[in-house]
Amino acid sequence: MANNLHISYDLNNPGQNYEKVIEAIKDLEGWAKVHKSFWYVKSYLTAAQARDRVWAVMDKNDTLYVVDATKNTAGWNNLSDPASKYIKEKW
Repeated sequence: MANNLHISYDLNNPGQNYEKVIEAIKDLEGWAKVHKSFWYVKSYLTAAQARDRVWAVMDKNDTLYVVDATKNTAGWNNLSDPASKYIKEKW
């Protein structure tokens, strides 16, 4: 069964290459661009697998948050400590 993934990101340095990130998201399978940096993806990948694929083309100071709405899981990189802590406590 395919998963319903929500992908949100911020590229934090000026002059970032958004195209690399967008192509990585589109390569995950079926997609819809909801907002500039928020996507819905229908994929057989887990949240962690999708996070890893997109993160591979991002800079290490960027932020990435992927939620699997089907399996109620999430994966992220570089969220602030307060945000990460809150999500872990409240999920």
